[in-house]
Amino acid sequence: MARVALGWGVRDLAKYANVSTDTISRLERGEVLKSRTLDDLRRTFEAAGIEFIPEDAKGPGVRLRERLEVRAATPD
Repeated sequence: MARVALGWGVRDLAKYANVSTDTISRLERGEVLKSRTLDDLRRTFEAAGIEFIPEDAKGPGVRLRERLEVRAATPD
């Protein structure tokens, strides 16, 4: 959900997080990743303006903080 909210493809996220596209595919299939990799991905998303919403009765979620921050955080 976070990747799509930013308008990023798998290759974009892999590039920004410095991981392989296979790693992104594994994440999106729900496979277990190393905690360090998950931390790197979370930091990448948060730097791009994603806010993770804690789980409640409806489950966890994500939202964009502000569109301007997303544009400023994305590499050329």
